Amino acid sequence: MGTTWSVRYLGRVETSALRPGIEARLETVLAQMSGWRADSDLRRFNAAPAGSRHRLPAEFLTVLTCGLEIAALSGGAFDPAMAPLVDLWGFGPVPAAEGTPQAGDIARALAKPGLALDGGALFQPGGLGLDFSGIAKGYAVDLVAEHLIAQGLGSFLVEIGGELRGLGMKPDGSPWWVAIESVPGTSTEQEDFVVALHGLSIATSGDYRRFFEQDGRRYGHTLDPRTGWPVAHDVASVTVLHPSCMRADAWATALYVLGPSEGLELAARHGLSALFVTREEGGLAERMSPAFAAMLD
Repeated sequence: MGTTWSVRYLGRVETSALRPGIEARLETVLAQMSGWRADSDLRRFNAAPAGSRHRLPAEFLTVLTCGLEIAALSGGAFDPAMAPLVDLWGFGPVPAAEGTPQAGDIARALAKPGLALDGGALFQPGGLGLDFSGIAKGYAVDLVAEHLIAQGLGSFLVEIGGELRGLGMKPDGSPWWVAIESVPGTSTEQEDFVVALHGLSIATSGDYRRFFEQDGRRYGHTLDPRTGWPVAHDVASVTVLHPSCMRADAWATALYVLGPSEGLELAARHGLSALFVTREEGGLAERMSPAFAAMLD
């Protein structure tokens, strides 16, 4: 996934006994869902001929089903089937052409065939391309966490590329406290929020890691599946807290695409705990959903 992972835990299990199981679960995610590995299940499906039918591994099906659910709930602000659009912009394994894509090319990428999921099988109509970059990392966190629970561990913190899931208490009786930076990786005068990850996960989406500037405008590498263009608003980041890191990951992406007005309204409607950080004249502003505000009380 182009990032690092770490696991902290309290228990009598040796790290040498835990590591193989952790790495096996990370390899499962990469082998099935990587958009960069040519032999992954995802890449092989995307390249498959029209009319082919593909039986999906259980983990792949779990992620796809969740992605489709959040796509429907968000009005298309999240889309697990936008690989042609990602490739067109050069945000995936395929290098982009010079300059921004032409409107006609974007329109063709948006006019993708429908996704037909039949039980545990997926039909490739031709040209359908899956992209799990907005959800697979969170699922990997969940998969590792569930492995630790199966090993009898009741206190741990799993982190992959800044997305975390925690459970239980540390030896001093405190939970796994995590600070939410206004814009991760930067130094601001604003005080960080601190949350206890006791049965909770946290994921953040924003333009702070990868972006480009054109005509004086900053564009992140998050695409709006509804328009085919990179998100271009003043939201710096969206952080979501949820028991499932997979869902926190996908919802953070969807809410970031929607922006503060639509995004906060949707978060309130679905009881999502979300923090929006927006760029405004003079600095950063923070807006939170009712569920997020309630967690701070």
